[in-house]
Amino acid sequence: MKGPFFYFKIGSMNYYIITYGCQMNKADSERIATILESKRYKEASNINEANLIVVNMCSVRQSAVDRVYGKIKNFAKLKAQNPKLKTILTGCILKKDRPKFAKGFDQILRFKDLLKYQPKYQDKSVAFIPISNGCNNACSYCVVPFVRGPLICRNHKEIIKETKNTIKQGFKEIWLLGQNVNSYGVPRETDAKFTPTPRFGVGASTKQTRNINFAKLLKMVNDIPGDFKFFFTSPHPKNFSEELIDILAKCEKFGKYLNLPVQSGDDKILKRMNRNYTAKEYKNLVKKIRGKIPEIRLSTDVIVGFPGETKRQFQNTAKLLKEIKFNWAYVAKYSPRSGTAAFQMKDDVPLKEKKRRWKTLNDIILKNK
Repeated sequence: MKGPFFYFKIGSMNYYIITYGCQMNKADSERIATILESKRYKEASNINEANLIVVNMCSVRQSAVDRVYGKIKNFAKLKAQNPKLKTILTGCILKKDRPKFAKGFDQILRFKDLLKYQPKYQDKSVAFIPISNGCNNACSYCVVPFVRGPLICRNHKEIIKETKNTIKQGFKEIWLLGQNVNSYGVPRETDAKFTPTPRFGVGASTKQTRNINFAKLLKMVNDIPGDFKFFFTSPHPKNFSEELIDILAKCEKFGKYLNLPVQSGDDKILKRMNRNYTAKEYKNLVKKIRGKIPEIRLSTDVIVGFPGETKRQFQNTAKLLKEIKFNWAYVAKYSPRSGTAAFQMKDDVPLKEKKRRWKTLNDIILKNK
């Protein structure tokens, strides 16, 4: 094909991929590796041996963007030692960040049709299988809809085929991935404002898969013969249906682990985050899940120091974590992201206070373990 990889074919063709961010990015990198090897590139054992470096970046937090930007000086040093070295930036990149990255990378590239490629699995026991891409939610702090676009669901037949192939290869752990996995195949009235333009090669639109929702998809995965366990990430509490809970309770191959992001335990903050549930509704959901699946291990995601979060509102979050007793929690200090609704809000919680709140929640989680 005519494109960037002919431009980079100079001498020995060794590539090295650096991946930041979520499991979806890891899954994308495994497919990027396959694309490169189809063009006769070989994986370098370390970055110093590479003629091509691909950085698959994350933009969820400003710190992640800064980390990638900080790599540019290192690449310049490597290029001084190896004039043939070329660099590509891909992944989740905000439009506003592209100009400054364009100065530090040879190319900013969106790899097309990634899901058409069989991934080169980095872990021979764990397989990451994307079921959708993008998101139709509008959480006020999140950049995903801006960097990955609207929700597009992959055809369920492709998902089942890939899952069967991984099981035949001996994989014991299957992760189904999506920015909002449990909205798979279920069109909502609010989806109408989004144009289902395929991105990253995702095959079918939500409309085309409307008869197979997430619960039914999990039942199909569970029915595949073989010795394996399946997991999924990330679900949204507002889309976690009774049907889904009932099917999970009956799936013997479900790994009995769930990450269910709560983000805050205060209703006013949840509303400012545009999460579309209350703390009480979240706690009732957890009660239902534990009632049907008593042995389940639960983790969650929390943001501290969201704009306007008072000490009392933070204490509501701390109280929720104490009540629910999660097995683990991923606590993040809020950082403004350009383009999001929250970026227009005043970031009025000092960093010192964010760190204190982070430690408070972390201590609660450690006591739960």
